[in-house]
Amino acid sequence: MSSRRAPELAAPIWLFDLDNTLHDASKAVFGRLNRSMTDYIVQHLGLARDDADRLRMHYWRRYGATLLGLERHHGIRAAHFLAQTHTLPGLEAQLHIPPVDRAALHSLPGRKFLLTNAPADYAKRVLTALDLASCFEGVISIEGMRVFGDLRPKPDARMMRVVLARHRLPVHRCVLVEDTVANLKSARSLGLRTVWMQHYLRHNPHGPELGVPLHGRPSWVCVRIKKLRTLHRWARTASR
Repeated sequence: MSSRRAPELAAPIWLFDLDNTLHDASKAVFGRLNRSMTDYIVQHLGLARDDADRLRMHYWRRYGATLLGLERHHGIRAAHFLAQTHTLPGLEAQLHIPPVDRAALHSLPGRKFLLTNAPADYAKRVLTALDLASCFEGVISIEGMRVFGDLRPKPDARMMRVVLARHRLPVHRCVLVEDTVANLKSARSLGLRTVWMQHYLRHNPHGPELGVPLHGRPSWVCVRIKKLRTLHRWARTASR
């Protein structure tokens, strides 16, 4: 009988969304961001506020990000839009993560990256305020989501392939932790494992528009969780 031990299984590579995954953005961020984006459209496209608000939502529903519609149809520069709309003075004081979830993230085995449609400066502010910056090996923000010059944020599968190749992340080891099922569906189609974070969705105004009940589990979702600390129990299964 051989005395050699079986090789250790490789730890997962975690790709975490930011807003409404690591913290309650519905309460602290989304309302302010929506108003800020509408203000931007009023100022730079000269629309009445109600029309600007409808256009913001139209582009969000059509493209998954308001910025894509503004860039494609109105020549708005992404860097200017992101800088102007994500300033959010005093944001840090409104951010919160349960201490047990913070501790769970710090001790979760495996490499960890942030994968967010938010701009890098905003993402780093949030991570610093939540005391999570040291958890992550890298921040993959919307600025790094261009494919052949075109902006392709989540849920674009082409962008995901490019990002994984750029960072040399093997698909079979990657796990996407997200609150948005459309992003999970795209990731699963590429072979990533998927975790649907549902803790903050009861406050999320976008949730009902997705048409997926929280008590169900779509075929592209590997597991549903409500607490980030639950990932520790699942990590052993994910290590294969």
